[in-house]
Amino acid sequence: MIESSAFGRMSIDGQTYTSDLFIFPDGRVQDGWWRRRGHALGVDDIMALVDDSLDLIVAGTGTSGRMRPEADLSPFLREKGIEFIAEPNSRAIPIYNQKVSMGLKVGACFHLTC
Repeated sequence: MIESSAFGRMSIDGQTYTSDLFIFPDGRVQDGWWRRRGHALGVDDIMALVDDSLDLIVAGTGTSGRMRPEADLSPFLREKGIEFIAEPNSRAIPIYNQKVSMGLKVGACFHLTC
């Protein structure tokens, strides 16, 4: 579960991270995540998360919500049967925590700065 977040920092299960990251459905965290086009979030940027058995991918778009999903991302995930939610971190974190606590298979990506 995500315990806290501030500009450039996120605490997950007692560990603090300072770079953009993925959270896999098994709880594993991979930090040091980069997108090909900066603040644009494309299909290629999240392929490590895409798994046909996922229920949902939550994208934390940053403290100010500056990271924006590209137009083809939602339709691609919908075709795979994966719900997609992209919100600024302050809204994405409670959604992520709630969905995980409900037992859904959730993947996430978080931009930790702007």
